[in-house]
Amino acid sequence: MQELMRKITHIVVHCTATIEGRDHDIKEVAKWHAARGFKTVGYHYVIKLNGEVQVGRPEGAVGAHVKGYNAVSIGISYVGGLGLDAKPKDTRTPAQKDSMLKLLKELKVRYPKALILGHRDLSPDLNKDGKITSDEWMKACPSFHAETEYARL
Repeated sequence: MQELMRKITHIVVHCTATIEGRDHDIKEVAKWHAARGFKTVGYHYVIKLNGEVQVGRPEGAVGAHVKGYNAVSIGISYVGGLGLDAKPKDTRTPAQKDSMLKLLKELKVRYPKALILGHRDLSPDLNKDGKITSDEWMKACPSFHAETEYARL
């Protein structure tokens, strides 16, 4: 069965919210998501500590990674996002940064108008000022400012 083409308006960067230095793979993430009631892994891609990009859901399939945007987005998650103290921290390894950049460049070729944002940037604008600030984030994910870092792509 051929998948329907989706109109992709967003590429959303996530973290697995796991402790730095502890590697996980797509099979583990799929188990975590299944425990939350998802049919399979919610992300389209997961990037391991060594930079290996693992494919989750096909790009043509709706993800389960950011409420309200799943139908129009591609979800990418890197393993990590929490420091040893379990607080939000940019824990990306150099290999993860390289792989993320390469993947985002490839996705921008396929979806040139898509905005690259972090999951936290799609939190509700609670004070209705038109800006999502740190006090409004539902979660800190991806623990760095993806929109700024990838603005030139």
